[in-house]
Amino acid sequence: MQPRLWLLLAAQLAALHGSSVLQQNPEYQMVQTNQMVVLTCEARTTYPNKRIYWLRQRQAPSADSHQEFLAAWDSIKGIVYGEKLDQEKLTLSQDASRSTLHLAHVKPEDSGVYFCMIIGTPELTFGTGTRLSVVDVFPTTARPTTKPTPKKKVCRPPNPVTQEGLSCGPITLGLLVAGVLVLLVSLGVAIHIHCLQRRARLRLLKQFYK
Repeated sequence: MQPRLWLLLAAQLAALHGSSVLQQNPEYQMVQTNQMVVLTCEARTTYPNKRIYWLRQRQAPSADSHQEFLAAWDSIKGIVYGEKLDQEKLTLSQDASRSTLHLAHVKPEDSGVYFCMIIGTPELTFGTGTRLSVVDVFPTTARPTTKPTPKKKVCRPPNPVTQEGLSCGPITLGLLVAGVLVLLVSLGVAIHIHCLQRRARLRLLKQFYK
């Protein structure tokens, strides 16, 4: 069996849960068509075989989903590409512990989950994964519609100059009633005092003419 076919078969049979040993950045990225995308994969431990493979999964990870081999860096052969892959839009670089994948002029069909992977003995170790979404136009978030808040009528005393403004009916009426009551009480007291004075005068006159 050819190495590439064996790699694809092993990747499909491997567990799809990412390992913290291979840390990928970023976790999620949305870009527009024809932009450049840079994905990194860093190994947090030392492996005898430092070759890091890159795979692409075009749909959500599941037991039946297909992983496509993209590229791997080899110290002797250089970059090893997957079959039927446009090599002009993909470049790969690697140092002691980090592998960097460059995707140029991306298209919506390049969307998917990108995994880095290391082949161990006997298990396969996957990275945490990077979900890439390529769109022609960024989606816009519609602003929520808000109902206008009705304005409350504020009771204000009338303007002494322009006599404008909303007068306070209950307060004004209460003041008027209180004023009338004060006037009536004052008038009653004045009448009572007047009556007392008149009676006193009459008594004095009666005593004077006896």
